[in-house]
Amino acid sequence: MTGFVQLSPARAASAVARTRARLAAAGHDLPLRLWDGRELGVDREYRLVLCHPWSLRAALVPPSDLQAGEIYVGGGVDVEGSMVAALRDIAAFRERLPLPERLALARLLVRLPPPPQRFDGGRIALSGRRHDPDRDAAAVRHHYDVGNDLYRLFLDRDLVYSCAYFADEDGHASVTDRAVLDRAQRRKLELACRKLHLRSGERLLDVGCGWGSLVIHAARHHDVQAVGVTLSEQQATLARERVAEAGLADRVRIELCDYRDVRGRFDAIASVGMVEHVGADQLPNYVRTLYDTLRDGGRLLNHGITTGRRDQIRDLGAQPDNFVGRYVFPDGALVPARHMIGLLERGGFEIRDVEQLRPHYARTLQHWVANLEGAYEEAVRLVGETTARVWRAYLAGSVVGFEVGDLGVIQVLATRGDAALPLTRDHLRLSAASPRHDAA
Repeated sequence: MTGFVQLSPARAASAVARTRARLAAAGHDLPLRLWDGRELGVDREYRLVLCHPWSLRAALVPPSDLQAGEIYVGGGVDVEGSMVAALRDIAAFRERLPLPERLALARLLVRLPPPPQRFDGGRIALSGRRHDPDRDAAAVRHHYDVGNDLYRLFLDRDLVYSCAYFADEDGHASVTDRAVLDRAQRRKLELACRKLHLRSGERLLDVGCGWGSLVIHAARHHDVQAVGVTLSEQQATLARERVAEAGLADRVRIELCDYRDVRGRFDAIASVGMVEHVGADQLPNYVRTLYDTLRDGGRLLNHGITTGRRDQIRDLGAQPDNFVGRYVFPDGALVPARHMIGLLERGGFEIRDVEQLRPHYARTLQHWVANLEGAYEEAVRLVGETTARVWRAYLAGSVVGFEVGDLGVIQVLATRGDAALPLTRDHLRLSAASPRHDAA
């Protein structure tokens, strides 16, 4: 594809128009606005804004998530309206466009001007050996210490930063209805407690406790003694404030420490949305640590994102073209569901229940993106344009990943030895009449 003459801005606009027309003929009609203000395509939920003659080429050649993400974060491309809708369409033509059409489009795109330089502002640079405690702490703080106020913009009122649990009737509700997300997250907290079959006076450990939502809920509604651990200083500070405001300081303790440094034995352990930070090669040690921290008859609820492909282990930090690994989750790793279940079994646990929550997480992320986009100017004021763009791209891209099955999320209930659990799943049923799942 060498030897093409670079085009002037006017001729570049014609080349972009031909590229869009070719996509439209193949069933992928992208609405565009060019750098000169011209609009191509009918109005839809979104419009892609090409800020420069080189923008479309830079976003699509080479076809990598990192390349496209950096062009957006750097301001070479913008999205007006729903970013989720835009990424759905882009993912569709990347996946479904026949090879001859891809080659024809590539020939058009490489005739566009190249970008003047590559943007990589905001990339994460960590030092030290991967997954040693200091580097893990730095990685976690990069993600979670971006500011509690940013998370307040898009999370529910209890600040639950993991997959919610929706009722069937929620499927028709608007993703801009924050009350729906509030109920779904409280429902998830109650479901986690019921799966763990918490009893009055038991000791609960929450590994990666976030802002303390689960330990507060468990202490308030299930009368447990709870310890939450996190590596994020900002999370720990706010979690302690929330525990005190709830009047639970005598039953809930928040510790700023690595899960590997927890001492004592617990009746139940919850690990919700934390295992993704551990690293694929560290998972056997993670499982061993949790097993040793449980008493005999104890219960573990391990809730984590998985890859959608059965044999794919995705090391986000090691993949050179991975936007999330470079900008959002340094050193993170995802494994298939069966791999995680196998590790738990090999570590001595008995698997008692497995639930795939993929559709719930796609819905959760739709709420988060809608909330962030609805408060985008405030997000920029809080963290700056670059970070706000990273988060918008990350959350919207994750919606598509869960919708198409590239990502999953499983809750695994496992026990150390013979736990006294109910014989059926009847105790897990949640209803509008429940005094707990809709409690404040």
